[in-house]
Parts: sequence; structure tokens; C-alpha cells
Amino acid sequence: MKIIIIDNELYLAQSIATKLDQYNYETEIYSSIKDAMSAKGDIYLLSTTIPNQDPIKLIEKFKDKIILLMVNYINHDTVGRPLKAGAKDYIVKPFVIEELIRKINHYYDYNRLKKENRFYKDLLDSMFKEIDITKDYSDVELPVTIYTNYQRVADKIAIDIANRHNKILKYIDLSQDSWRNKVSNLDGSKIAYLSRVDKLKKDERERLFEMVEGKRFIISSLDENIETPYNKIVVNSNNKMYDQNNILTINEYVQFVIKKFQYQYPDTELSKKLGISRKSLWEKRRKFGLFKKK
Repeated sequence: MKIIIIDNELYLAQSIATKLDQYNYETEIYSSIKDAMSAKGDIYLLSTTIPNQDPIKLIEKFKDKIILLMVNYINHDTVGRPLKAGAKDYIVKPFVIEELIRKINHYYDYNRLKKENRFYKDLLDSMFKEIDITKDYSDVELPVTIYTNYQRVADKIAIDIANRHNKILKYIDLSQDSWRNKVSNLDGSKIAYLSRVDKLKKDERERLFEMVEGKRFIISSLDENIETPYNKIVVNSNNKMYDQNNILTINEYVQFVIKKFQYQYPDTELSKKLGISRKSLWEKRRKFGLFKKK
């Protein structure tokens, strides 16, 4: 973590840098906002009382970074306007270094979690792009069991339900041995998502139903013959490639591969991966009506 200190009171800036160095933070000191505009750091400790210098330009340039204000007094110009422009917080001089470090670590961890959440949201959006669910199940009454032949269908519905309730899902994989401890620690702050109840034996399922009594949860199953005492949603994919309870024929597999990958690979490579000739690939396309669009 690199911390940029911007303050015209050089003695104070050096004192802060020395103390931060003792906690293994890398620091750089700038006495003017103009010079600091080219600085590259993770956190900016910015004095808003440097004479004849407006901190807003620096805040706007580095608004994706963490900017903490160092102020001698609190008013609209030293705190209000900079916070509105994008600074995260402020600390009043003089301050103890431990309080500054607490703020630094808090906002650094918060920023990191925001970036992680953005990454996983983008990843989930990409994973669910192929899932087309025509009906909206987000207002279904809990608890509910989702029966499907494709796990991602259940995952998408579970996330939609949680978003509708403005809750976070607590994911529990029932195929893992740790599911009992996780279920026993459930509280009401989250909706539990109990995935793959079909992996449990009958006595284990009965034990699970006892443990979740009175809680808010969603259960998923790839076997519609598994009975539960809860509301029921049945959503199956028409694509047999996703049906984990059936074996595809060779023609079904070839049709799926051509449809999914024909724009990602040239015909020579695609036919090689399928173990067929280019002529055979052309014949398969004609049979399945999957000609490439130019």
C-alpha cells in the first residue's frame, strides 16, 4: 500500500510519514497539490488548508482512489465541499497515528471488497447470460424448492429472489460434509441457499428439514423425485446438454458444439476437435440447419 501525503506543513508531513513507515506503509510527501497531481498511490492524505490551493482538482482526478482529508478545523471549504467531490473521510489535526491507521485500513479493505464484488457480479452476469428464464420467480414465497435439470438455472432464480428481498444469500453446498455446521449457524440476516438436496440421503434430508425449521431459505435439486415440504418451482432447460440426468447422443453433442463454437474456431480447427473431416462438418451443418452467417 502506497500513501501519498500532501501538506505544506513539512514537519508534520514528515512526522506522519515516519510513523507510517514504522507500520510498513510506503509513503511519498508533496508540499503542494500541483506537484501531487502526478503522484501514483493507493491512498491520499490531503490537507485542505494549503494556502491558495484548491483540493477539488486532485480529488476529482483521483476519485477512484481513497482520499482522506487532514484538517485544522471543520467548515464547508475544508470538509463539506471536498467530501461532496469524492473524498472518503476526514481527520482533525492533531491526531494520534493509530486513529489514522484505523481509517486507512478501513477504507482500503472497503475499496478492495467493492472491487471484488464488482468482479464477481460481472462474472455471474457472464455465466447467466445464456440462461433464459421467461417467468419471474423473484416474488415467490419462502421457503421454496427449485427443481431443474441445470444447476445454473436454480442459481439464477435464487439470486433473483435474494435481490427482490434485498438480502444476501448464504450459500451452502449440501454435497459437502460441512453443511451441518453451516446450517446450524444460520441467522435471519441472510437467505440460505441450500444447493443440491438430491445429494443427501433420505435420513439426512429429514435432519436438514428439522434444522431449517422457521428459517428463510431456498433449496435446489436436480432430481424432481426428491420431495420437500415447501413451495415448489420446476424450471428445466430444453437443451439436453444441460440435463445432468441424461446422456447425450453423439449427434446431440456435435450439434451443441457446432452451435456454441462455430464462430470461435475456423472450420479446420473445429472439425479437428470434433474428430471429423471438414466435409463431414459441412454435412452436419446442413443437417442441423446451422450454417454460419457472414
